[in-house]
Amino acid sequence: MLVLKCAACRRKLWRYNKIGQGEVHRCHKDRIDRVWNMEERGGKVWCPCGKAVGIDRGTYYTMDKKAFTYKGTKVNQ
Repeated sequence: MLVLKCAACRRKLWRYNKIGQGEVHRCHKDRIDRVWNMEERGGKVWCPCGKAVGIDRGTYYTMDKKAFTYKGTKVNQ
């Protein structure tokens, strides 16, 4: 599980079950375990501080690499 945080204000955004060792380019909605701070509006995903962290693509979010940080472990497959 990874915990994604906003790069600007360091608020926790959500907890995500990452499968594989690659970078976090997409966050699939069905793998998001818990949401702390997140707003969806205008086809984007926003932190409450006003920073856009991703784009809503239907079943997943395309993440902006510079807008978030993460900590945790990835599941090998």
